[in-house]
Amino acid sequence: MQRTFLHIMVSALLLPLLSFSPAAADFSDRVVAYVDNQAITLSEFKAQYAATLRLTPDVTGEDVLNTMINRVILLKEAKRYRIEAPTRDEVISEYINLKLRAFIRVSDQEIEGFYRENMGRFQGREYDDVRVEIENYLSEKALNAKLKDALRDLRKNADIKIQLKE
Repeated sequence: MQRTFLHIMVSALLLPLLSFSPAAADFSDRVVAYVDNQAITLSEFKAQYAATLRLTPDVTGEDVLNTMINRVILLKEAKRYRIEAPTRDEVISEYINLKLRAFIRVSDQEIEGFYRENMGRFQGREYDDVRVEIENYLSEKALNAKLKDALRDLRKNADIKIQLKE
């Protein structure tokens, strides 16, 4: 009786383990890129690609993957500066505001020069009516250039391995 009870207990404990094998596991989600020690999986890539296609129909998979890599790099850099926020997008935005946007200044001469060179774009509107619009445009343009340079430098120091074949 004791031997039968022991046999039942061992069977109950081992049966689930025996029915599971690594070969039976679902390994359909593979890694498409590594950024330092963080992986980007195929399912993450596919979800981001589908979401991006809805907004930008002509986007390529390479563009989406590079954007995902850039986000990982920016989040890592923000973490280095101990920037915290409720969402990852807010962390990235805060990092960009503190480390890049804070150093951008557009001079009155640049704004006036842009107005003079592009008067036709403003359909006869006076300088004072479009000054803030021009300043915002030039600031965003400068921010994009600064961000592009920062990402290029950060990518040089990151260990990036791309394993996605389109």
